[in-house]
Amino acid sequence: MIIAVTNQKGGVGKTTTCVNLSSALALMGKRVLLVDMDPQAHSTISIVGDPSQCGKSLYDVLMDKTLNIADVILRSTVPGLDVAISRISMAKLEPSLIAEFDGHYRLKDSLSQIKDDYDYIIIDTPPTLGLITLNALVAATHILIPIQSSYLCLEGTDDLLETIDKVKRIANPSLDIIGVIITLHDKRTNLSKDVVERINQVFGAKVFKTYISKSVKLEESPAYKESIFTFAPDSIGAVQYRKIAEELLKRG
Repeated sequence: MIIAVTNQKGGVGKTTTCVNLSSALALMGKRVLLVDMDPQAHSTISIVGDPSQCGKSLYDVLMDKTLNIADVILRSTVPGLDVAISRISMAKLEPSLIAEFDGHYRLKDSLSQIKDDYDYIIIDTPPTLGLITLNALVAATHILIPIQSSYLCLEGTDDLLETIDKVKRIANPSLDIIGVIITLHDKRTNLSKDVVERINQVFGAKVFKTYISKSVKLEESPAYKESIFTFAPDSIGAVQYRKIAEELLKRG
C-alpha cells in the first residue's frame, strides 16, 4: 500500500503524522518506507541520524531516470523504518520537470523498483498542490488527509478534493481516500468540538475515530531525531498514533 499524506494547508501536523504513523507501523512488524517529498526535508531531519552520509537525494533520482531510488534510502532511528531522503534541492524539482512529458510519473516509476520490498510506503508531501504533490498522488494507491482542529480547517479542502478527482480521471483511477485524521485537537474547547462536527459532516466514515491532541512531546521529539515511541513512549501522542496505526491496518 502506498499512502500519500497530503493537505495543501500548512501546519496541520502532516510531517508529524508521516513520521509517527510510519514508526508505529514499523514497530508493529511491518516493512515501511517513508518517502520525503517535501523540500523542507523535515521527515528526513526528524528521524535520520546523519542524512549527509548519502551524497544524493530524491531530487537526483527524480531528475535522472538512470538512478535507483534505493541509492537514497537510509535507515532511520526507528527499527524497521527506512527513509528515502529529501534535501532543499527538491525545491528545484517543479521548474525542472514542468516541461517534461512524464514529469508527474517520475515518483511512480522510481517506486516501482522497490515497492515490493515494503508493506507500506508513506509519502510526505509539501503544503501545495503543485507538481511534487501531483507526483505523490499519481504514485499512491491511497490518500490520508490530516486536518487541523481549527476554525479554518476546511479552507482549501474543495481544491484538494478537486485535484484528487482530476488525478483519478487522468492518471490514477484507483486512487482512494483511506481516511482523514483530525490533528492538533483540543477537546477542552467548544470551538474544537464544533470543528470536529463539521469535519465529520463533510467526510463521514472516512474520519478516523482517534484524534491527535496538541502535544509538546510530539513537537520536541524531532529535535532528538526520535519518533514519539522512543522519545516519550507513554505520552498521549504515542498512544494516539499507535491507535491510528491500528485503525489504518483495519482499513487496509
